[in-house]
Amino acid sequence: MGNKILIVEDNEAVALGLRFGFEKEDFTVLQATTAKDGRKLAPRADIILLDVRLPDSDGFELCRQLRAANLRQPILMLTAKDDLIDKIIGLEVGADDYMTKPFELREVVARIRALLRRAYGTLSTQETAVMHIGSLIIDLSNQRVMRNEEEIHLTSTEFKLLTYLAQQPNRIVDRQTLIEQVWGYEYYFGDQRTVDVHVRNLRQKIEINPHIPDYIVTVRGQGYKLATESSVP
Repeated sequence: MGNKILIVEDNEAVALGLRFGFEKEDFTVLQATTAKDGRKLAPRADIILLDVRLPDSDGFELCRQLRAANLRQPILMLTAKDDLIDKIIGLEVGADDYMTKPFELREVVARIRALLRRAYGTLSTQETAVMHIGSLIIDLSNQRVMRNEEEIHLTSTEFKLLTYLAQQPNRIVDRQTLIEQVWGYEYYFGDQRTVDVHVRNLRQKIEINPHIPDYIVTVRGQGYKLATESSVP
């Protein structure tokens, strides 16, 4: 069998349809109907499909708890709501992608495959195994980021975003390019604010002062760049 996907969904009909679809695509399916069971199964999964409405909690809180426990698997959130604020909250608590119900199973599968490629895809042999930028060390082979010998725990999307910017040092990258290169062409939101949310989350983790960033610099009206001349020792 292929990658292990954890489906955290209390709606029996929705969960059954998802399970059938993913098993047909050669996934190994783990299933939970509560946040409590989802927390227990999450470490065994390669990727997590998480519903916002759960009987004992909500998906936002569960996502926050999983990230606080340093679980880095990609998380795709599902909800019946189509509010922009819910999408932003989902991304801010650590989700990598977001879909609203009703959805097409083929699109869910496509999004899941895109997230898996982004998180676990093989690195080009031309990429440098370790990158040093200021006090940051980016270990591409092991997908780890260190600062002053202390590991910084990033989600798979945050790591991909940081790595892409680091591979274009001091070059301004616009938001649409970041969506295409980090999220992939399968990413259907088309909302460039998604990039801003992830940049803000990334700054909270790697910057000494996220409000005055040394590394990820905003170029007004154009996009972002990773500055190699960081003032951080």
